[in-house]
Parts: sequence; structure tokens; C-alpha cells
Amino acid sequence: MEPAPIKKRIFLDAQWRKLVMANYAVDPEILKKYLPFETELDLWNDTCYVSLVGFMFVDTKVLRMKIPFHINFEEINLRFYVKYKHTDGYKRGVVFIKEIVPRPALTMVANLLYRENYETMPTRHSWIEEGDTLTVEYGWKKGRWHTFKAVADKTAVDIKPDSEEEFITEHFWGYTKINNSMTSEYEVAHPRWQIYPIKEYEIDVDFATVYGQDFAFLQDLKPVSVYLAKGSEILVKQGSKIKVKK
Repeated sequence: MEPAPIKKRIFLDAQWRKLVMANYAVDPEILKKYLPFETELDLWNDTCYVSLVGFMFVDTKVLRMKIPFHINFEEINLRFYVKYKHTDGYKRGVVFIKEIVPRPALTMVANLLYRENYETMPTRHSWIEEGDTLTVEYGWKKGRWHTFKAVADKTAVDIKPDSEEEFITEHFWGYTKINNSMTSEYEVAHPRWQIYPIKEYEIDVDFATVYGQDFAFLQDLKPVSVYLAKGSEILVKQGSKIKVKK
């Protein structure tokens, strides 16, 4: 008999709310050196994507406990999409180039336990409803303030099956490159999201300063698409390692 799968305990539960996502089509070669061990790039319609994402963590609990001053906060990340071939088929996940949060303790825990690429910076956000319009903006400071703003219809709609929106929003695993022979893996569970139809957007980011020269080209590249997702409750499960089998 096959051994029963190990049930992963919940490390973190929270809500992810008002996710702005700018999706760029990029040359896959740029991302090869960032690929974690045993993963491969996940493409949609032969397109390789990098996404700039800003959102709010709300009602955050670590091991079911609320940590004072670490309950509601912004995160801004730059990520790309991968898949990992498992015995049951492919797991589809994301790799983070960098995740920006406002509290040093968040950075320390995430980098220590999950080997993620977190960095602490001042952050801010605003959500404004006027008439039938919802405006969401996130800012983070490195040298100067960098901002990402989306203006959308405030009535959310369902994501269509087999769409680009589904591809971008439905990767349920996180993969982190530890070294050339080991990868950190963890699961993020959440229901299917809705999105707010975008009317306009504005991105004012110095990509070289925030993300390094490898991603400086994004400065002059127009996103293929921009979304504003409603978000939901999420669960981050205890992680594991993928490594060379002895």
C-alpha cells in the first residue's frame, strides 16, 4: 500500500485583499538562473510572464495567533510562474524575485523558514470608492516612493475558465531556490477569485533600483495586462524541501 500523504499544518492564515497585478511578457532566458531546482517555467499560450503584484494582508495569524503590529500590512512582489512534475502530475506555482513588506520581523521569519526573498521597506496603500469606481494604489519606498495604481469598476466579475486571468491567479504553490540541488516548496490555498474590470492604471516604479539590473528592462515595457483581483481568505501550509534523492 502507498503511505498516506502527510497532512501539512497551517503555518499562516490571513486574507489577501485588493490585488493589483501587472503582467509582462518576457524572454524566458532572463529567468533561467532564478529557476529553483526541479522546476520548469510555466507558460500560457507560449508566453512567459513576470508579474508585479501589490496587495493587503488582512487579519493575519501565524500558527493561529495574531502578532501585534503584524496583522494588517501591505506586500508588493515581483514573481514568475513555474511548474513542478510530481507523481500525480504537475503542481503549478510561483517564484518570487522579491517580496516587499513594512515590518522587519516579517522579513526575518519568511527568509528564515521559507528562504523567501523578502526585503523590508516603508509601504503605504489607499482604497477609494467613488460612484461606480474603485481606485487602489500601493506604494513602497526605496530611495523614493514607487507606486502602482489601478482604477476599476467596483463591481467584481467572475474569472473565465482557461483565460489568462485564471493562469495568473491560480498558481497554488510557492517555490524558492535554496541552491542548485534544493528547493523549498509550500502550498497556498484559496478559493477562485473575482476581478474588477480595469478602466486605467499607472505604474511609477524604478525597476532597476528595486529589483536589480536584470529587471531594469521592465521600466520601458508595457504590461500585456493589468488586473485588480478581489482576493479572499488564504492558508499557507507548512513547507517542505525538494532535493536530490540519495
